[in-house]
Amino acid sequence: MSNPTNTENVSTLETAMQLMIQTFHKYSGDEGDKYTLSRAELKVMLSAELGNYLGNAQDKEAVDKVMGDLDANNDGEVDFTEFVILVGALTVACNDFFLEYNDKGEKK
Repeated sequence: MSNPTNTENVSTLETAMQLMIQTFHKYSGDEGDKYTLSRAELKVMLSAELGNYLGNAQDKEAVDKVMGDLDANNDGEVDFTEFVILVGALTVACNDFFLEYNDKGEKK
């Protein structure tokens, strides 16, 4: 595997992967385990990074629901794999929305 921090000749998809890794670790080190997101770290990350897609991440019930849905191993924290599942699911939902929108002929 080549050096992931080398920005020369980096593809769009490689850049997206690097940004996902950097974004996760931007929030994961604030409290507790530096390789997981606590409930508080998740709330901050959802508000700052996914507010346009998830709506009001300040809502405690919404954050609790996302945490419950993501925390597959029920350890009270979201690890990188669980984070990637969230981003993947949101990406699929956005793609489905735009496909449906385009199929209606409203905008191409």
